[in-house]
Amino acid sequence: MRRLLSLLLGPLAVGLSALVLAAGPAAAASPHFISEGTASITSSGAYLVSNFKEAGLGNTLTTESVTLHVDTATATYACVNGGGNHPKASNKQSATASLNTKGSFPVRNGSTTGDIMAGPPAAGPFSPPCSPPQTVVLVQVSYSGVELIGLAGDTSTEPDLSACLFPGLGIC
Repeated sequence: MRRLLSLLLGPLAVGLSALVLAAGPAAAASPHFISEGTASITSSGAYLVSNFKEAGLGNTLTTESVTLHVDTATATYACVNGGGNHPKASNKQSATASLNTKGSFPVRNGSTTGDIMAGPPAAGPFSPPCSPPQTVVLVQVSYSGVELIGLAGDTSTEPDLSACLFPGLGIC
């Protein structure tokens, strides 16, 4: 009877041991953002998160995928004449979109750092159109519901930001 038990339980114990040992390193990884970085709006109107840091990635990853997600991005565009003025016509428009930008970042010693940016939403066709010498310029942007998302689903909430990029037009 002992021999039968040892024949049955031996392989079971070896299998369970292998499972526990294989799960050990995976269970040790606990991805989380330890620095949400610095959020800003660039001169081109993009939302930029610089110097974020994600840790707890374990020692088996070589790269980490991070997504910059924006629930609502709004951009206002206008026609500007050669003198840098906005004619008092109705040829300005706003574009609103949800944005997702993914980046791949190297992992060293279980963590990664980086910069990532998204936006602004693109301008659509103008009505009436901006006819030469007028050009389309990005006047104002705003971003809300912004977060960084790691591949494992860990998140870091970023601040809502807005900026007037062309203040002399009287639009913002």
